[in-house]
Amino acid sequence: MNDWMEDYEEEREAFLIWMKDAGYTPYTQKSYLADIRQFLSSLGGKKLDTVKKLHVVSYLTSVRESGVSDATRNRKHASVSCFFKALIELELYSVNPAAGIKKSKTDKNREPVYLDESDLQRFLSAVEGKYKGRNLAVFLLMSYMGLRVGEVHTLNMNDYNVERRSLRVFGKGRKWRNVPVPEDVAPFLDQALEERLDPWRSKEEAMFISQKGRRLSIRGIQQIAAQTFDRFQAQVPAAHRRPYSSHKLRHSFATMLLRKGADLRTVQELLGHSSIQTTTVYTHITSREKEEAMSRLQIRIPENTLQH
Repeated sequence: MNDWMEDYEEEREAFLIWMKDAGYTPYTQKSYLADIRQFLSSLGGKKLDTVKKLHVVSYLTSVRESGVSDATRNRKHASVSCFFKALIELELYSVNPAAGIKKSKTDKNREPVYLDESDLQRFLSAVEGKYKGRNLAVFLLMSYMGLRVGEVHTLNMNDYNVERRSLRVFGKGRKWRNVPVPEDVAPFLDQALEERLDPWRSKEEAMFISQKGRRLSIRGIQQIAAQTFDRFQAQVPAAHRRPYSSHKLRHSFATMLLRKGADLRTVQELLGHSSIQTTTVYTHITSREKEEAMSRLQIRIPENTLQH
């Protein structure tokens, strides 16, 4: 299998160069390269210019049969499609066999997972340990300012304007946005910066430092969140625990804003979504809210219309 990998060395190298030039984050580069390695392994040594749509569909089918989610299958499809797109742009190949393959339908009607305000308070109370101040600040940035895990990871010291109480965030699509720091969050952020661990390198600008003295990694943040969610749900029977992850804190932020009457366009700006379609995912309405809306209707039906 490894011998086959050597046959594709040039293409993998070209793909990496293309991703770097296109501004993909190191995290995305790593994920896509891992997917491509898996895809190339499935080809059994076939030359890339002989790969047809059938081979890509066959790979994606085997991925699905291994038990991954529709979302993961779709990401692997995106990786393969992106790989061939890169090779075409770099004039190594002329056909994208992954183009035109339908995405798996992810279950859009599934109830979105998020925490309401009382849940959030209980979750934040479950933050403990030696690095409590740092971890609390990280979770507050996600749950009350809507930052992505990757955005927290890339924050530098000079991205925080203390006077203006504003945070400069480098988001998806290489776009910057300014997010106001809520009055109640600012003291926790200030405290986390006062207690900032000594970095291993004196020039390290990262806002959040790991116990190893390096920039706190995406994986590190996800692990701290997973441990905190475990404590948060410790009293819940295993069968009834919800699939919480660090990203659900961002969901909670969006849901709270919309419930408090913020308009969709403002929420889009705060979340850093390039398309408002993405923001509409958060407009889930509860049964209680539907009932309340219906109760406001003034229903007047002429008398004697009800048949007995």
